[in-house]
Amino acid sequence: MKDELKSMEQNKVWDLVKLPKGCKRIGCKWVFKTKHDSHGNLEYYKARLVAKDFTKKDGVDYKETFSPVSRKDSLRIILALVAHYDLELHQMDVKTAFLNGI
Repeated sequence: MKDELKSMEQNKVWDLVKLPKGCKRIGCKWVFKTKHDSHGNLEYYKARLVAKDFTKKDGVDYKETFSPVSRKDSLRIILALVAHYDLELHQMDVKTAFLNGI
């Protein structure tokens, strides 16, 4: 949790402002996961602070949403290019990624 909060602070994820009249806050919650290596051994614990988006209404609170995940089709294209051109492919884990980060 400390790493997640530190990362958010360093990347200036939010600004504290007064809530405008007629608007309601969207809550948040912590999501915890355990990550395992390829042998099933516990590797590390992961914590994410997420918004409770289920309280928002489409067209009222937001217009569109984005998900920071790749599609299977994108992965298949990359794997096909790697195989075709006999390239090497390396995997990495990004600890924190922000869409509009500096």
